Amino acid sequence: MIFDLILTSLSLAAGLLAAITGFGIGSLLTPLLSLKVETKLAIAAISIPHFVATLLRFWILRRYVDRQVLLSFGIMSATGGLIGALLHMLINNQWLTKIFAILLIFTGITGITNILQTIKIGKKAAYVAGAISGIFGGLAGNQGGIRAAGLLSFNLSKESFVATTTATGVIVDLVRMPIYFVTFYSQIFTLKAYTGEMLIGVIAGTILGMNFLEKISEKRFHRIVAFLILSLGIFILIQSSK
Repeated sequence: MIFDLILTSLSLAAGLLAAITGFGIGSLLTPLLSLKVETKLAIAAISIPHFVATLLRFWILRRYVDRQVLLSFGIMSATGGLIGALLHMLINNQWLTKIFAILLIFTGITGITNILQTIKIGKKAAYVAGAISGIFGGLAGNQGGIRAAGLLSFNLSKESFVATTTATGVIVDLVRMPIYFVTFYSQIFTLKAYTGEMLIGVIAGTILGMNFLEKISEKRFHRIVAFLILSLGIFILIQSSK
């Protein structure tokens, strides 16, 4: 019962964070659900609330999407997402846990230091970052930090940045989820209670976050959550090394 309450509450926070920054659902929920099931299954199950919340966020912000960037960067991400989802079935679960922990640490550090706001990579390199972010999205369900680094090179407005990274996330989800369901269908079904709790949380968080997008201090809120992500990443990396 306590776990269910924590899962729902964290799902709400994840939906709120993603509404403000364009990513964060996988980063927050995967470590928690991994305490109950293996990481591979957690990533597959979380893809459901992740997709629903991302699709809802995309619908609300659809008018801000930069279509030219989406067609190029998004296609590269989708290709990477397919590769990552296929690798997801092959990589040892312990290694996947370590990879995910490292991604969390990366996301946390970049969020705390705000380094992604000062690094501008070239557009060709940005397309490569799109492919890499897709691979990590399919492999470990966490692609936001790398995707953000790539999209920052296109000098998008805040609204367009969140909308375009959200649209890219929808594309990656559409590519990776069928592979997850083919591989883990029966196991995912047994987690329907957890999935329902996460859906309620992320939908409520998304709606709340979109309503207060202009009122909440994104910088401060993002850094607080980034610190939590960094802490979780370090904890998981230590646990997986034992």
